[in-house]
Amino acid sequence: MEYASRYLRIADPLMEGIDVRNVQERLKELGFFEGEITGVYDRETAETVRRFQEQNGLLADGVVGPDTWNAIGLSQESLGYFDSRYRIVVDLDKKELTLTEQGRYIKTYPVAVGKPSTPTPAGNWKIIQKTQNPGGPFGARWMRLSIPWGGYGIHGTNEPESIGQAASHGCVRMRNEDVIELYDIVPLGTSVEIIGQVFTGRTLYLGVEPGADIRRIQEILRNMGYYQGPLSGEYDEGTRDAVMAFQRDYGLIPDGVVGPNTYGPLEKLNDTIRNDVAP
Repeated sequence: MEYASRYLRIADPLMEGIDVRNVQERLKELGFFEGEITGVYDRETAETVRRFQEQNGLLADGVVGPDTWNAIGLSQESLGYFDSRYRIVVDLDKKELTLTEQGRYIKTYPVAVGKPSTPTPAGNWKIIQKTQNPGGPFGARWMRLSIPWGGYGIHGTNEPESIGQAASHGCVRMRNEDVIELYDIVPLGTSVEIIGQVFTGRTLYLGVEPGADIRRIQEILRNMGYYQGPLSGEYDEGTRDAVMAFQRDYGLIPDGVVGPNTYGPLEKLNDTIRNDVAP
């Protein structure tokens, strides 16, 4: 499946945050956005995103998902930063963030990482932006990572009970007091290595072994009105037919198979139905 930080879209109340500001700023750099940089995903921002999508051959739905993040891209200025003094390692399995300085251990912090449906991307990244007091679900501090297909970062939280869990849309959450401490230590360009097992979604089809992932798809399809059967976790004919109906309605190949091209739209619409706007 596609990795995706939260899908930026028109919601009620309007979505706001540092990731929205990043989109507005980048679209202004590219000559698309003419409004005020507010960090609020309003109608003007959605229309600008839609116009950008149309001109770049993307689905023009005004929603910022992985494909649109990739197309918008990262500024060359932000990518130019590099600092080798400190190193951060995020262990997805242990749900811990460890900081070292020139190979010397400094501290380990508990964190929350991405849910199985929206995993934190493993790989080698770096901090390309630092913002104080972004507020709301981003907590006391924000440090954006150089992951091109989403608004991923290390940030604080207004849900401290989520720390130690797989609970986010792919960002790394920290307690506010911890993220303030880390923010004050590490500079722009600090290396961030994310390690551990990443759930990327198995392909689902008629007759595949039952599982919780199938039950989740059934639940999403039921909430959207496509599936009326039991939440059995079995990929039976009723589940296949519901998937095919969804695929036809959303311009996908109606093959009844849930793979990368179907997971993405399902998760996006599920977020919209549930009004899930947390990073």
